[in-house]
Amino acid sequence: MQGVIRFLWAKKLSAADIHRELCVVYGPNIMSEGVVRQWVRFFKDERTNIHDESRSGRPSVVSADLIKEIDEKIRLLRNFTITQLSEHLPNISRTVLYETVTGKLGYRKFCARWVPKMLTEIHKTSRMGAALKFLSQYHTGGEDFLNRIVTGDETWVAHVNAKTKQQSMAWGHTGYSTRLRKTRQTLSARKLMVTVFWDAQGILLIEFMTRGTTINSEVYCR
Repeated sequence: MQGVIRFLWAKKLSAADIHRELCVVYGPNIMSEGVVRQWVRFFKDERTNIHDESRSGRPSVVSADLIKEIDEKIRLLRNFTITQLSEHLPNISRTVLYETVTGKLGYRKFCARWVPKMLTEIHKTSRMGAALKFLSQYHTGGEDFLNRIVTGDETWVAHVNAKTKQQSMAWGHTGYSTRLRKTRQTLSARKLMVTVFWDAQGILLIEFMTRGTTINSEVYCR
C-alpha cells in the first residue's frame, strides 16, 4: 500500500487526496489519514524503502499460522472489516492485515445485491418447475403458444399529478404584461390501484380497483 501512496505523492497529490483515493478503491478501513500523512512525510524526507520497519512484538514476515488464523476469522464472519481484524490481532499493522487478506488469501469485498425478495428453497424449486413446464409447452406449441400468453401487473395511480415545467409553458409576445403563475403542487394523496392485462397483440383489460382494496389471488381469478 505504501507503494501506492508513493506513486500518488509523486503525482503531486496531497495526503488528504491520497487517503481519499485509497478509500474509494480499497474501502474506508484500509488506512487512516494519519498513517498516510506519516508516509508522505517519509517520502518528502527522501525515504525510498516502502516497507514497514521491523518493530518489537510485530513479525517481519507473515507466518503460515497467522495466515491460517486470519482465514479462519474471515470464514466465521464474512463481513469482518480490517479494523475488526486489527482489534483481534493488535500486534499486526492494518496494512499487513489488508495485504494478507487481499494478497495472500485472495479475498475481495463484494456489496450485497438488492433483490425484491429472498427466495427459499421451496420458492426456487417451484419457480424452476414452472419454468420447465413453460419451456416444454413452448417446444410443443412454438410461437402460437407465446401468442396465447396473457400477463398482467398493477400500479398505484394518483388522482392529480403536478404539471411539469414544460407542460405549464405558454406562448406570448415579447413585453407580454401578464406573467404566467402557478401554485406549487405535489402528488395527490388520493390514489387508486389499476390493474392491466395484455397479450402479444396489446392491452386486453384496464381495471381500477375500489378505493381501499388491493390486488390478490381472488381478484386475479375473477
